[in-house]
Amino acid sequence: MNPSPNLFLIGPTGAGKSSIGRRLAAHYGLSFVDLDQEIERHCGADVNRVFEVEGEAGFRQRESALLDECSRRDGVLLATGAGAVLAEANRRHLRQRGCVVWLQASIEQQLERLERDHRRPLLAVADRRERLQAMAQVREPLYRELADLAVPGEPDSLAATGERCIALIDRHWRRSGAAPRQTA
Repeated sequence: MNPSPNLFLIGPTGAGKSSIGRRLAAHYGLSFVDLDQEIERHCGADVNRVFEVEGEAGFRQRESALLDECSRRDGVLLATGAGAVLAEANRRHLRQRGCVVWLQASIEQQLERLERDHRRPLLAVADRRERLQAMAQVREPLYRELADLAVPGEPDSLAATGERCIALIDRHWRRSGAAPRQTA
């Protein structure tokens, strides 16, 4: 277990990594970085356009390069993309450079949260449930292997889920002998 001052959020699409990540970053006084937004900023185009022009393989190369760069920083909370865990090098960087928190979400929660979201290229399919289930089969074992902490996806408000995360992270850091930086 790595008592690093960095926090890395992993989990499926729609788990709340960006929204909860902002709350956690503010609480711990960390710089917030959303990996998909970093890709968009570097490319000058949204994720859909990157997928359209470069395909998933091109997107994953960009994602890996930026994950490596962002995870090297000190004092960062990095909200990864749902598929960032697919690359072994990404998993190694996350494991070695920070505390990894897995935000869990059921397929039902994902469907509900993403009902009106049409920005995600991998969900531009007729049967979203089937696609989410297929992604979960591949990714969940990787999330489980990588996570220092897992936060169950319960039907809480983002504020309540954020508070649960803070309590788990604080307990984890106390057990590992390192105190988290805290602003609240």
